[in-house]
Amino acid sequence: MIHFHRVSVEYPRTKTMALYNVNMAVKKGEFVFLVGHSGAGKSTLLSLVLKRLEPTSGAVYVAGQSLASLRGRRVALHRRNVGMVFQDHRLLDDLTVEENLAFVLRVLGVERSAWKKRIIRVLRTVGIAHKRRAYPYQLSVGEAQRVAIARAIIGRPPVVLADEPTGNLDPENAVQVLEIFKAIHAAGTTVIIATHSRELVEAYPQRVVVLRAGQVVRDEKGGHYTL
Repeated sequence: MIHFHRVSVEYPRTKTMALYNVNMAVKKGEFVFLVGHSGAGKSTLLSLVLKRLEPTSGAVYVAGQSLASLRGRRVALHRRNVGMVFQDHRLLDDLTVEENLAFVLRVLGVERSAWKKRIIRVLRTVGIAHKRRAYPYQLSVGEAQRVAIARAIIGRPPVVLADEPTGNLDPENAVQVLEIFKAIHAAGTTVIIATHSRELVEAYPQRVVVLRAGQVVRDEKGGHYTL
């Protein structure tokens, strides 16, 4: 599903290497935790998959296609197949929960007649259907993050990325969010989560990729967190 071939990223302004010679493949339907200290390259790696960033050298492939070949509308089409969840929910504050989700469906070109059913279904998946008419400021931090996950998956993407999705949550809400990602994974979606949370990793023993100073230093299954 995702393949990094000798990928390096250098930030020219600071002359820092965010990633160096990364080789990694993620199979369809895998669940991968990316762990590492701040600045290790986790967010950079996710940005490459979204094509928000270009590698300085090497190549990134998604579903067998080189992202370097994508331009214009094809970039937008690619991003529709990749759901993204950030640490901060980034909801539109002047829209209700269901309006935030309807906005995504409009962008995706989904027929309006299908919106209500799709929105209710995805809100039930994340356990927050009763809040569909609430505005973001009326939600708790945990509820807002659930809506952010709903937004990422409402287009039914084959790949979901998450960058520190529980970073602002208390342990109870973090566990609940992990349960949602487990359900998404069980449905066949490829999931990659960048996290600092030992508890998250050890609660769901999956493949763990450890980044240190832009390099992959460990890649194994079993939910072992050691950096």
